[in-house]
Order: sequence, then C-alpha cells, then structure tokens
Amino acid sequence: MTTTLIIGGAAGAATGYVHDICARALAQLRARGSRIVLTDVAENLAAAPELTERADDVAELDFTDPEACVAWATAYAERHRIDAVMAFREYAVVAAAEVAAALGLPGNPPEAVRTVRLKDVCRERLRDLGFCQPELRLCRSAQDAADFHREVGGTVIVKPRSGSSSEGVQQVEEPRQMTAAFAASCDAAGVALVETFVGGPEFSVEGLIAGGRPRVLAVTAKQVLPVSFVECGHTMPAPIGPEATEAITAEVVGALAALGLRHGPFHVECWLTGEGVVLGELHVRQGGDWIHAMTEWVNPGLELYGSWYDDLLGRPVLLPEAPSRGAAARFVTLPSGTVSAVTGWSDIASHPDIHTADLAATPGTTLHPTTSNLERHGVFVIGTPTPSDAGPLADKLLAGLEVRVVPTEE
Repeated sequence: MTTTLIIGGAAGAATGYVHDICARALAQLRARGSRIVLTDVAENLAAAPELTERADDVAELDFTDPEACVAWATAYAERHRIDAVMAFREYAVVAAAEVAAALGLPGNPPEAVRTVRLKDVCRERLRDLGFCQPELRLCRSAQDAADFHREVGGTVIVKPRSGSSSEGVQQVEEPRQMTAAFAASCDAAGVALVETFVGGPEFSVEGLIAGGRPRVLAVTAKQVLPVSFVECGHTMPAPIGPEATEAITAEVVGALAALGLRHGPFHVECWLTGEGVVLGELHVRQGGDWIHAMTEWVNPGLELYGSWYDDLLGRPVLLPEAPSRGAAARFVTLPSGTVSAVTGWSDIASHPDIHTADLAATPGTTLHPTTSNLERHGVFVIGTPTPSDAGPLADKLLAGLEVRVVPTEE
C-alpha cells in the first residue's frame, strides 16, 4: 500500500469549493488504495471532521512554513513510508515542493515553484524566455509606483506580489490615485507590483502535467468586474474558435515546459490580444471557483487528483483530448446595502442542470462592497451535455434572479 502526504488538505464545508477539492482528492486517493496523511493548521482540521476521519494519520502543520513542513515530513518519513506529496492550496505549493525534494520524491522543482509564486519574478522569467509580458515594476512606495505610472502612461494595475483571489487588485488611471491603490495592494514587506494594463478577452487554462508533459484539459472564458477584476463568471470550454484555442494552448504549454514544471495540475490566466496571447498569472494548482469540478464534468471519466497521484507514482495516465460537455459558473455580486427581497433563486437552485448553488444574500442581510473573489454574494454552477449550451443557460438563469437592495445611508 502506498502513502500520500497532503500538505494543507482540510477545509470546512462552509468554504464551498475548497472543501469540495479536498473531499474529491481524498476520495480519489482512497479509491486507488492509498494511505492518507492529512496535515493542516488546527483551525482547518477542526472545521472538517468529515475529512479528517477519511485519513489514516492527521497532524497539525502550518502549510505556509516550508521549513517546518520539511522538518515534520522528514521525521515522519523515518518511521513511515511516504510515496507521494500533494498540496491543493496556493499558499501550500512551495512547502509541498520542498518536502518532495527533501524526501527524494517526484514533484515540481522548488525553485520553479518559488518563481511562479512571485508574480514579478515569474513575469520577468517568462519575458527572458521570449514570452510576451506587460511592463512592470516592483515598487516600494506609492511615489515609486506613481513614477512608474508616469513613465509608461495609460492604465496600470496595482496588485500584491504573491496574492490570490483578486485580493488587493486595483486599476489606476491617474498617478494621483496611486497613494490609495498602493496602500490597498502592498504586502507585509511594503511592496506592491505595478504593471501595464492588458486589454482583450481573458481566459484561464486548466490542465495536468503528466509524464513530464503539460496537457490542457480545458480553456475557460472568464468574466470579470471592471476596476476590481473580481471574477464573476466562467464558461468551459471557452466559446472561441479552434485557432484561438490552439494558440492559447500552445503558449501555455510552452511556458510551463520552459519554466521546468514537471508534475501536477495547473491553472494559467491569459489574454487574447491583437498581438497574440499574453500570459497572466501561473499557478501550480487547480483553479478555484469550482473550476476543478467543471474540468472533471466537461471531461467525462476524468479524475484530476487520481490522475495526478498516478503520475507521481510513475503509472501511465490517460487524459481526454478535448471537452465533450459544457459547464459554467456565475457569481452574484451586489451593491452595498440591506437585502429587502430575493426572487428567482429557487428556479436556479432547482434547475436539473445545476451542480451547486449557494446564495449568501437573504432578506435582512447586510451587504458590503465586493473587492475580491472572497466577498461575492452567491454562486451557481451548471453542467450541460452539449459544450455550447452551458454559457447561454447560465446567463439566462442569472438574468432571472432579482435581489432588491436598500442602499446604505451615508
């Protein structure tokens, strides 16, 4: 029997798709006969007893501390065999890579994972490798950021250096707006990334690196809110022609290979511009926002985590060539105020093609501004037998939802 160590693999049911990722992965590993060693911080373990009871061993471990994870895993491996190491969270991928390397197990090179985790480092590395990237600067003050803005002109985007979920992302049109934007985006080290705005439709690419080769499983069309870039919709597969799909696929596959990534799922953002494909952020994990579930649905028979596990053990992995079904997610984003009435949600939740539906806005709920993916007010995910049906159906269902909000008095 093999043993899989999971770094940061617990999440309570209230986390929605994060919990589903963990549950799916545990089920697929268990179905392959693996022992499971589940680690996470105490709060996450306590919130997910239905997950911890599926594991053979459970331990408290801070997945954001790679050194602590390596020390714990090394000591554990002296007493128990470990065959594979996995992580599902953005902030756990460095620790997983370091642990796998320390134990001599298959995994992505830690230096490659660290490159991907720092947006400015990754962008400059991709530029050096010949991939189109926006102009950028890692800034240490609002003045530095404003100076860069004056140099490049036009619209710029200010964002945390290593964040996720669109937290802290700001669109800035004028240098005088930079003081507030920099304050919202700078990290604990006092730095923020400023880059030129890239126009054009936005996509993400979902896939798995198996046998050392990146394999694209789906291209996803993204809908985002203006200014904050909070994601409000995903449609899979993207309703674009084969030439555009092939161009996006080739750019992403080339970048992942050039960066030296060797194993596991990936989620890569990009834009399709008049000059070609421009890569955005790269992630060595599955996409959030139920994208993992959508990827499995559009590829019948696919087990994303089981396939990853098989690859880590050196087993052959058969992956689908292209999606044969459709999926779409739509998010509810509402203005600030107090909800007075909701109509149409029951029609969404009861639709036969719905896979999941959750609305946090009920009469009496006080709503706050949506400034990141973590602050949206609801979501539903649909799956359709025909790929082209998912997006239009999702839009039709969303159009039937009415949430009345009484504005907050200032």
